[in-house]
Amino acid sequence: MSILSTRIPLTLIIVVATCTLAFSQTTSERQRNYPAPVEGDYTINDFKFRSGETLPELKLHYFTIGTPAKDNSGVTRNAVLIMHGTGGTGAQFFSAQFADILFGPGQLLDATKYFIILPDAIGHGRSSKPSNGLHLKFPHYTYDDMVLAQYRLITEKLGVNHLRLVMGTSMGGMHTWVWGETYPDFMDALMPLASMPVEIAGRNRIMRKMIMDAIRNDPSWNNGEYKTQPVQGMTAAQNILLLMGSAPLPWHKQAPTRDAADKFYEERVKSGVMRSDANDMLYYFDSSREYNPSPTLEKIKAPLMAINSADDLINPPELGIMEREIKRVKNGRYVLLPITDQTRGHGTHTIASIWQGYLKELLENSNQNSDR
Repeated sequence: MSILSTRIPLTLIIVVATCTLAFSQTTSERQRNYPAPVEGDYTINDFKFRSGETLPELKLHYFTIGTPAKDNSGVTRNAVLIMHGTGGTGAQFFSAQFADILFGPGQLLDATKYFIILPDAIGHGRSSKPSNGLHLKFPHYTYDDMVLAQYRLITEKLGVNHLRLVMGTSMGGMHTWVWGETYPDFMDALMPLASMPVEIAGRNRIMRKMIMDAIRNDPSWNNGEYKTQPVQGMTAAQNILLLMGSAPLPWHKQAPTRDAADKFYEERVKSGVMRSDANDMLYYFDSSREYNPSPTLEKIKAPLMAINSADDLINPPELGIMEREIKRVKNGRYVLLPITDQTRGHGTHTIASIWQGYLKELLENSNQNSDR
């Protein structure tokens, strides 16, 4: 039976505000409380995309933490897939506000017990992407392509034939819905964070189109064959990205005066432009064009806990979409986190202390399904 939205006050901590989810402190700068990550690459030959395009070699970069374990029947029982958002990488989940809350001894995803998989999606991080050299000749991938590539990485390279949990943030949350429909018997539980299971439309689509148009309309973009980054288009794109990931309460605390606000804005935009590539960003947002799990939500079998925050500008609760759609998920529940002094809008999804109680509940309630 589906359970509709619950609004329960929770304690929150610091969070990144942008949808690129950059993290402030790496594991090399602090004491890690979980096993050392293992880094790797997997190349899929002649990968065919939904568009009909083919890439001779698709490289997928990934991190894993822990060791996979199989039961007596040969089924992997402890694998956890965690997927990043637009412009992010698997390495972002090593941030203190995520890994130190979940991966340590006795924590919910204790990496001495679980096998944690953190891939870089197609077009992101150190996986194959347009900026590697193909530019606009790179295949025009979709979310379905990204999920298929992850599935092949997990099954072919890592030898995992079942997942205890599939979860993701933002774009990774949308990928979680796709995973649930495409491979309904492959996982025990699903946790999409900061997402909706419907076609991207309305303001969300318009903001994405504004980003893409800003890049394409910059004369120096040169149809993707620029020699230096098209700064005008990228600056406009970063303006939209800043607003997409914004939240008024924390921003006003960080920039309580005119001069502080001006400095805050200038530093954020400059940093965003410097670390981004125009073609990669164009593909980031174009890849969501065919996303729409809504028509087949009934295919999802595993218990699903969808988590959104009330101050998320990208997924505004006033649309009522989640309350409507979650009714069609047999074992689905929707939780709407309330606005507090510590929430950070869309970026709230990466602060594990906020929603870890719901993750605990999901793992406990789905354990009985682990032998499905």
